[in-house]
Amino acid sequence: MPGNRTTMSWALALTLALSALGTGCSGGSDQATGDKTVLRYTWWGNPDRAERTEKAISLFEKQHPRIDIQTSFAGYEAYKQKLATQAAGGDAPDVMQLDYRQIDQYAQGGILLDLGTQSSVLDTSDIDPGLLATGKVDDTQYAIPQGRGTETFAYDAQQWKKAGVGLPANGWTWDDWADAVRNVSERTGKPGSVDPGQSEDVFEVWLRGQGKSLYTKDGDPGFTADDLTRFWTFTDGLRREGAVSSAEDTTQVDGTVENTPLGRGTASGDFNWDAPTAGLVPIVGDNLVLGPLPAGPSGIGQYFKPSMFMAVADSTGHPKEAAEFIDFMVNDLDAARVLGATRSIPVNDTARDTVVPELTGIDKQIADYQQSVEGELKPPPQAPPSGDSGLQTTFMRDYDQVSFDKLSPREAAENYLTEAKAELRQ
Repeated sequence: MPGNRTTMSWALALTLALSALGTGCSGGSDQATGDKTVLRYTWWGNPDRAERTEKAISLFEKQHPRIDIQTSFAGYEAYKQKLATQAAGGDAPDVMQLDYRQIDQYAQGGILLDLGTQSSVLDTSDIDPGLLATGKVDDTQYAIPQGRGTETFAYDAQQWKKAGVGLPANGWTWDDWADAVRNVSERTGKPGSVDPGQSEDVFEVWLRGQGKSLYTKDGDPGFTADDLTRFWTFTDGLRREGAVSSAEDTTQVDGTVENTPLGRGTASGDFNWDAPTAGLVPIVGDNLVLGPLPAGPSGIGQYFKPSMFMAVADSTGHPKEAAEFIDFMVNDLDAARVLGATRSIPVNDTARDTVVPELTGIDKQIADYQQSVEGELKPPPQAPPSGDSGLQTTFMRDYDQVSFDKLSPREAAENYLTEAKAELRQ
């Protein structure tokens, strides 16, 4: 989602890759308050996730009175850029939250600790081996998944029912979705959805529904300019009709649900991952419903993926304590109860079996939503190659050129592929 709309330059990417050659510890790694070890922990998210995370950390600090966790969080785009800058400067936080799209980049850059060295304190035996393996690069465990999530089309059911349209259901198509958002717009005077043209995540689901992929096994783009032109022509056409959010509304999206068109009340639907939708509850209330993404000619393109990971900086002065903290956040049942589904459904099997039956409200809705698509989704793709994280911003920036009538979908698609190939070669 867009925030600061500048892609990390090749120079910064190179610095990130070379920063492992520097010396020194993560700022805060050797800090101490009296006899306490101080660890810096940073993540992205919304206020709901922040509140629950702080409560879980309080439990950890009570159990580990000699460890003090200093926290910070931000919206995804701001977080991503700040973390890249910290890592490039040799100042990565001791413990950090990472996205699936960041693992390869940070591991190959020498930023992350080999967590296999902390197996005496970090228990991974209750995590599905396939899910655990998503945190590996070249057979080294650099990160631990915290939850399992999938994308959703979150919508204001009151507005959709008011429009008299069929509600999202398994098996609906992109044509069904387009017809629905047109009708919602015409009958309520409000766009039926955010414009999905700005989202590389939605484009990937659309591509998989066409029988294609975002990347090949070798890490090259798995689609052509024709494919991206078709997608952007489709979404831009809906924008011109007023069926999806305007260019001005879409460019305000910054990775926080509060600044989505649905969160601001200027549209009636939003494409997002399931866990962050909890932040919409104070805004949309009981009318918030989670639906599946539309299917393409080759079937459903969405998939289950690790919602996010926890990793430790290789430069930390306290690897054991950092691993203990991850162990607590992933495995402790009391922590799981506090965190609920704020990072999607727990990855620990025992925690999931314990927590899911106790969930209420939006947490239960997320669990029920995942259950509703269980067995319907294709296997996830391999983790994206280094460079993809920055390309998410490039994708949004190039689509801005379309939505503000600066470039045609074809021109923007060709620009994007040129930029993507150059970024992936670095």
